[in-house]
Amino acid sequence: MPFIREIRRTITTHLAERREHRRLADELAAFRTAAERTELDLIVGRHTAEETREIEAILSRQDADRRYHSTVHSAF
Repeated sequence: MPFIREIRRTITTHLAERREHRRLADELAAFRTAAERTELDLIVGRHTAEETREIEAILSRQDADRRYHSTVHSAF
């Protein structure tokens, strides 16, 4: 039974981490204008790369998604 408990604990932890990641991504997505992004970049710039790794990854993904969608929509 300890094996089953460990699996449950691992799954529960993973799901909690995913929820937190999604929450952070949603919060970061709210910074849309150039002024808001500049402010966010200044805040993030005060911290080490290790501390901001997840934030930078999310922001890069969101920027890529916005560029992709603007290209796709402008093609029509």
